[in-house]
Amino acid sequence: MTPSLADARGLQALLLDRNGAVGTQPTEEEWENLAALAGWPVGQHHAFQQAFWSRREAYDAGAITAHARVLARTAARRPLRTAPHGSELLTALRRTDTAMWTNTDPNVLAVLHAAHATGLPIILVSNAPHPVADALEDTAWCRTLVTRTVFSARLGASKPHRRMYEAGLAAAGWPRPDKTIFIDDRADSCLAASGLGMRTLHYTGDPSALARHLPQATPTTIP
Repeated sequence: MTPSLADARGLQALLLDRNGAVGTQPTEEEWENLAALAGWPVGQHHAFQQAFWSRREAYDAGAITAHARVLARTAARRPLRTAPHGSELLTALRRTDTAMWTNTDPNVLAVLHAAHATGLPIILVSNAPHPVADALEDTAWCRTLVTRTVFSARLGASKPHRRMYEAGLAAAGWPRPDKTIFIDDRADSCLAASGLGMRTLHYTGDPSALARHLPQATPTTIP
């Protein structure tokens, strides 16, 4: 059997973050739209972001399921049940929030397609609540490129917790850590992965850096 390029480069698996890596960060307009939907005054979307992140870790880890309710209640300063069309608002908040976290960078996808073509297993290891996890698994790129997924809400732990990386290695079939690369836009997540013996790449938005660290079946042109 002819060795794949993945073998030639010495890699047995890729553990890949979503947001800030294959996924793009939400835009200011998206934050403004979500804040407005939650009932925050115009121009206060930065304060809204602080409220958003204050409970997000628990939401990502599956410890709470009502993040949208918290945001709407914080905005209204009253129980959501007294607000008009409360259930419709919660549905709209979850839908809008999910859409913010499922955008992708086409240049990163091009690099991943070239890596996937070599036979390299790609495991998505992401801090994501249940709605985002479900939406990501339903995308065409995830169904095509990703071998397995590890989501924090389903595991009950978030990166940089050790369990996330161990679950990623298990999903990849327990490759050797030193022949596994973990890619994330957060330095603390990369540090935790390196503590388990994995190669790491702290991704800072340059798709060509991915191409240099991953096997490529064909050269990937990046504008």
